[in-house]
Amino acid sequence: MIPENKKTAVDHALLAAFGTNTLDDIRELTAGLSSALVFKIIVQGKPYLLRIITRTDAMADPTLEYNCMKAAAEAGIAPKVWYAHVEDRIAIIDFIEAKPFPMGEAKTKLPQLLKQLHSLPPFPFRINYLDKIGEFIEKFRADKLMSEDITAKLFDFYTQVKDIYPCNTEDMVGCHNDLKPENTLFDGEQVWLVDWEAAFLNDRYLDLAIMANFLVKNEEDEKIYLKAYFGEDANEYQHARFFLMRQILHLFYFVVFTIVGKTADKTINPDMPVPDFREFHDLIWTGKLSLANMDNRLQYAQVHREQLQHNLGLKRLEEALRIVTDYQSR
Repeated sequence: MIPENKKTAVDHALLAAFGTNTLDDIRELTAGLSSALVFKIIVQGKPYLLRIITRTDAMADPTLEYNCMKAAAEAGIAPKVWYAHVEDRIAIIDFIEAKPFPMGEAKTKLPQLLKQLHSLPPFPFRINYLDKIGEFIEKFRADKLMSEDITAKLFDFYTQVKDIYPCNTEDMVGCHNDLKPENTLFDGEQVWLVDWEAAFLNDRYLDLAIMANFLVKNEEDEKIYLKAYFGEDANEYQHARFFLMRQILHLFYFVVFTIVGKTADKTINPDMPVPDFREFHDLIWTGKLSLANMDNRLQYAQVHREQLQHNLGLKRLEEALRIVTDYQSR
């Protein structure tokens, strides 16, 4: 089950962490989109998670990932790290037995957890998120993945928002950047963040927007959600930043998951029937739908395209752009 070329390194990891390389049990976990191998292991009667990075290119260097994971673990918002070796690309952490996470609790616990994360010393810089979206859009257009008639307004929005979206130092914090349900584990009392592969210094509103896809269903939810994060009622500027970042995230998911579908040689049909935005995310939240399935990823891309297209027609977008522009000009 463990690759032959990793067995010696895994034995060393187990000995260093637990003083034994004998496993009571091992089971591969297949949820998630990462190429890493993930196992639930039992050592001396206790469960742990063993994660092996199989890529060897420079982008797979786990130095940043492990440092962010350790910082979060020390703050009590990520599982205890028993072992992490950059060169061997192996980590062992406590295994969290996830339980159903009631939406009512999640709407307050998760933004409070994000506040704890964003209060940590800033993570290192890796990429400019908005610039990276621009690179993906260029690839999307170069590969002619969809008609310009369909994408023109979406990409025009990107140009418009990129020109005015703030890059304030106080809002650049250590972000997880991949807050899907399988990475936010509820043990019945506490929420734990796992899989720090995508963590780096980023705009706080991105983490808030990712989580909001699952938690924020209307304006009242938004008020509760942002109040739980900021500790007080959010002002109009914070609501505007949050709304704009949600639209940026819709665009990101549409572009990236469409590109992924093309890479997998799947047929990309912009007219494919898809569930509505809320229904799709409820299915992910409850574990009834997995983005490990390529067809689901393509549907996910179209769900976000449709949501962004709808929101581009809202007066609230115009207001959010005005509020942020006015604030920046002060």
